[in-house]
Amino acid sequence: MSEPLPIILVSAVALVDRDGRVLLAERPAGKSMAGLWEFPGGKVAAGETPEAALIRELKEELGVDTEESCLAPFTFASHRYETFHLLMPLYVCRVWRGIASPREGQRLAWVRPERLADYPMPPADKPLVAMLRDLL
Repeated sequence: MSEPLPIILVSAVALVDRDGRVLLAERPAGKSMAGLWEFPGGKVAAGETPEAALIRELKEELGVDTEESCLAPFTFASHRYETFHLLMPLYVCRVWRGIASPREGQRLAWVRPERLADYPMPPADKPLVAMLRDLL
């Protein structure tokens, strides 16, 4: 059996616009897995719920506001990386206030569901693409 690793809880969201496109963010230079595209979100802080973490991260990273009632739990990823195990609930959100704009040096792309697989993603995000495509 492999050595136990710390479990990192990260929440992510598929923001879906009125045209059915999903927002992806490119990991900026200097971060691990830089250049790969992911669903927006971030680490859940101690004592924070996954939903509260997403609301906070969306405000910090993209300048958009949403509410817990607008976050629909969809699926999750569980992936073992070299130094940690990632547990990542993915929510779908169709209602928010503001225009998503990069606040942390990342690039953004609104992507049609059938084109999501064209974007290189971290290993944990890849399995979520087919499920999201089926939903949308």
